[in-house]
Formats: sequence, C-alpha cells, structure tokens
Amino acid sequence: MIPTNETDLPEEHKGDLASRFPTAYTILFGLIVLMAALTWVIPAGQYQRETNESVGREVAIPGTYQETEANPQGFTDILLAPVAGFYDPDSYLANAIDVALFVLFLGGFLGVTNATGAIDTGIKTAMRHMAGREIWMIPILMALFAVGGTTYGMAEETLAFYAILIPVVISAGYDAVTGVAIILIGAGIGVLGSTINPFATVIASNAASIPFTDGLVARFVLLIGGLVICAAYVMRYARRVKADPERSVVARQREAHRRIFLQGHEAEFADARLSTTQKLVLVVFGLTFVIMIWGVSSQGWWMARMSALFLGAAIVIGLLARLGEKALTGRFVDGARDLLGVALVVGLARGIVVIMEQGLIADTILHGAEQSVGGLSNLLFINLVFWIEVGMSFFVPSSSGLAVLSMPILAPLADFAGVGRELVVTAYQSANGLVNLINPTFAVVVGGLAIGRVSYDRWLAFIWPLLVILTLFISLVLCLSALL
Repeated sequence: MIPTNETDLPEEHKGDLASRFPTAYTILFGLIVLMAALTWVIPAGQYQRETNESVGREVAIPGTYQETEANPQGFTDILLAPVAGFYDPDSYLANAIDVALFVLFLGGFLGVTNATGAIDTGIKTAMRHMAGREIWMIPILMALFAVGGTTYGMAEETLAFYAILIPVVISAGYDAVTGVAIILIGAGIGVLGSTINPFATVIASNAASIPFTDGLVARFVLLIGGLVICAAYVMRYARRVKADPERSVVARQREAHRRIFLQGHEAEFADARLSTTQKLVLVVFGLTFVIMIWGVSSQGWWMARMSALFLGAAIVIGLLARLGEKALTGRFVDGARDLLGVALVVGLARGIVVIMEQGLIADTILHGAEQSVGGLSNLLFINLVFWIEVGMSFFVPSSSGLAVLSMPILAPLADFAGVGRELVVTAYQSANGLVNLINPTFAVVVGGLAIGRVSYDRWLAFIWPLLVILTLFISLVLCLSALL
C-alpha cells in the first residue's frame, strides 16, 4: 500500500511537520478571511483600465490610480467568495470554472490510463533491459519523470513508483536516496520547467491573462538545462556510493534498506513485459499531449476543446484496453475524484482575488507595489518576483493554488516594470518547483521520503548543493530572458 496520508505513513514519520501543517484549503480560506479584514483597513482605490490590443487584454493604466469609497467585506461576502471564484461575471479576470473542469477531465484521462498498467509496466520493462548498464537508467528514468512533470504536473502519481524503483536501484549497488532522487527530482525538475503543465503553466497564464504558450522558450531552457544538471548530480552521487557505500548519506541504514526493499522483488521485474495493447496505450497517451500542443499553438484551442480532447483520448484508451463500460466510466470518475481537490483549490484561491476586487483593495495593493518596483531594473524586478514566490511556496505548496493566488497581483506589476507577464509566470513556476523539492509542507516530499525510508535531514544533506546550483541556473535564465 502506498502512503498517501498521515495514517498510511510508517510510525516514525507520523507527526512530521507536513502532517501537522494546515492543508492548502485551510490556508487559502484563512487568506480570504484576512483579505476581508484588510478591506476594513486598507484604503479603497481603482485604476482606469483599457484594452491593450497588442496583448489582447485589459490592463491598468499607470498614473490613473484614485482612491474611491470603501466597500468592506463581511461574513456573507467571505462565504460567497469561493463560489464567485469559479464564476464572477463582474470580474475583469478570467474565470476559473473552465480551468477547474479541465482539471477534472484530465484526472479522468489519467485514471483510465493508469488502469491499463501501461506506464507502470513500461518503467519495469525499461529497467529490466538496462541490466548491466544501470547507471544509464538514472538519466533515462529522470527524463521520463520530467516529461510527466512538464506535461501534466506529475506529483502525487509518483508515489506509486517508489516501491517499484528503489529495490532495483539498491540491487544495482546504489542506495535508497538514489531511488528517491530519480523520482522526486526527475518529476520535480519537469514541474520546475513546466511547458504545458495544466496545474502550473496553464493556470498561472490564465490568471495572468496571457496564452500559456508565451514564454515557452525560456521554460524549455529551464527544463532541458535543469534535467542535465540534476541527472549529472544524481549520477555522480550514485557512482560514488557504488564505489564506496560508506559515502552514502544513509550509510547507517544500508543493511536495513536491503532487508526491507530486496525481499521478493526479483521475479516481479523479470516478468515485466509490455503487451501490444499497452504499447498502443502509451502511443495514444503521448499523442494526446502532442495534439494538445498543436491545438493550442495553431488552432486557438482553450480549456473546452482541451477537455474534450482528454475525454476522447480516455475513451479511445478504454476501448483499446477493453476495459468495458463499467470499468472505463469507473476509472474515469475515480481519476477525476483524485483531482477534485485541485479543482476546488483553483476556485478557493481565486476567491481571495474576488474579496480584494469587491473590497476595492486589489488596485491599492497593486499601486503600492507599483511604487516600490518603479525604480527597479528588469533584472532586479524579475529576481525579486522569484524570491517572493520562493517564500510563498513554503506556505502554499500547491502549484495551482499559488498560481491563482499570486498571479493577479504580480503579473500586472510586469506591465509597470517593462517585463513581459510570461516571465513572471516562469519565475513563479520555477520558484514553486524548486521549493517543492524539499518543502516539508508538501505531501509528495514527505510521502516519497517515508516510502523510501529516508529521513528529512538526510534528504537535505544530499540535495542542498543541487539547490544552490539550480537557484543560480534559474536566476541566470530569468536575467537573460529579461534582457532579451
């Protein structure tokens, strides 16, 4: 059984910070209450807005801010805010209902795909073929997990792979940390360099009122460059451990890990074979994302058509795998249910913006921020945004929640600073992806470490040099993008 909540975790991990820390829902609702309280304190004000034809959206006109009559928000407004967050016809921001529905259809598609066992078996088959060349399975598998991260925000789904991969990694002469790193860092660097990830890039771009294809080049640079850096780092560590097991950061647990992870797994990998049906499922799975990119980039597709695409692809996969009507619909609903929390977070977080708008303090906060960044250069501005997002990520680890929370304020600031909004989106997702490699409030980190029997302090001992390297690399990419 894969641990997915506190009651499923091993005893030694119960009571960790993540299990005691409030959920994203509580944090976001608390912020709604806080913003409502601030509408009684912060002066109300508004900018004049006009449609900018070059970017196809309404933008605030610099220098037009004026104070207006206050409209403080009360108890009823607080309760209505999450509902209005999904659909508020009076808001100049894009609504969240189409994003939330897209998330549910994507969840259904992933649920049907996982029911075929194609992804699971594909990884086992790949590892079996790498026998004798185990060191090369590190970059290959990290690349596969990175593809999952950059395309659909692979995170919770990775928990199923720890029990599969760690026994193989240990039997190859490496340690449990190597196995955890392949999965956690592999998927994490994909999210950090998200290209079409609906839960980061798409939702953040939607909240920033720009197409998510804007800024794609910089994100590809982050993805490819980050993957090369991370794979090289993990390979270097793995070689060191194989040459001298005492250099492992979990050397004291070596025998315990071998006893826990190596019992009865050899036959499981020896028998792994991709069936013809599973191969076809993987083709359809990959082709679905290719079609989505084509549709968005050249055909003007948005959430409705992308949702329809994932619905159609789920049906095709279900028919190919001969799941049957009950299994197909059941798996689709189960998959949608798994992502229901993400869909709710989108509306809940947007509710914060609703309170700020209705309380007429959103433009006041924007005006204060405009004055503070007015004298900053492009380079200082985008790096300041990055570090603001780093700090916020510790408290709101959800990429979708952080996107709709921060983008409505930070993205318009780019207009005043002379920086493209797409670069603010890139700074947000790279900061969130970086922090979520170690975030103790992120269930994926705590869950993965628990399954791998790696303590949090040992994980920090392993990963901190990589975090420094990645931070410097991200800053370099952001600076170059701001100058071009």
